[in-house]
Amino acid sequence: MSQNIYDNPTFFAGYATLPRSVKGLDGAPEWPALRALLPDLQDKRVLDLGCGYGWFCRYAQQQGARDVLGLDVSEKMLAQAATMTQGTQIRYQRADLETLQLSESFDLAYSSLALHYLTNIDALFATLFKAITPGGALVFSCEHPIYTAPAQQQWIVDEHQQRSWPVNHYQQEGERISNWFADGVKKQHRKLSTWINAVIGAGFEIVHLDEWGPSEEMVALNPALAEERDRPMMFLLAARKPL
Repeated sequence: MSQNIYDNPTFFAGYATLPRSVKGLDGAPEWPALRALLPDLQDKRVLDLGCGYGWFCRYAQQQGARDVLGLDVSEKMLAQAATMTQGTQIRYQRADLETLQLSESFDLAYSSLALHYLTNIDALFATLFKAITPGGALVFSCEHPIYTAPAQQQWIVDEHQQRSWPVNHYQQEGERISNWFADGVKKQHRKLSTWINAVIGAGFEIVHLDEWGPSEEMVALNPALAEERDRPMMFLLAARKPL
């Protein structure tokens, strides 16, 4: 069973203050790059893995998707998503992505910053490969292995106030504990090669990989993003199921 940290009241309250919670997709600086990886959504069947507040589900609806299914393990997230959503094209269901089974097919499977919580991505990618139609797409973002590698995920600052990000333990895959809004948040560290080979191993073809960082223009508009130019916090990956 996946850790359901989002139903922790302290974590949920903290998460609600994030720009990506308040402003939705426009509050996520990587969204333009992630959006560029998406196929045309007109009349498509879309699956959102770890849908949270349902921001992407509603975006897909606005882009003309025929049917959208948002899955999340958190009851609080799903309840919030339901209150923010109108229309019949979007369905929300509680599901544990660790043990996901799908009985319908989709043209796109999408996930934003959710899969690094999972211990068994091979099973998930195999399930998605079966469910995605030939020529369909898998597009997701995850925390970058450089970000997840260290036991203590924080900057090292030397006597000259120069920041360095530690990449110790990079080769040691497995659980990492993060204290983010609540203590004891469990994540899984994997090497970048492990992520890529899991996607390929399921049968997908890699289309694009982006070790995302903000542009100078983005930093000028939001100086807080400056540190994201010193190390990748996340990667974005697009893959397709062969015809």
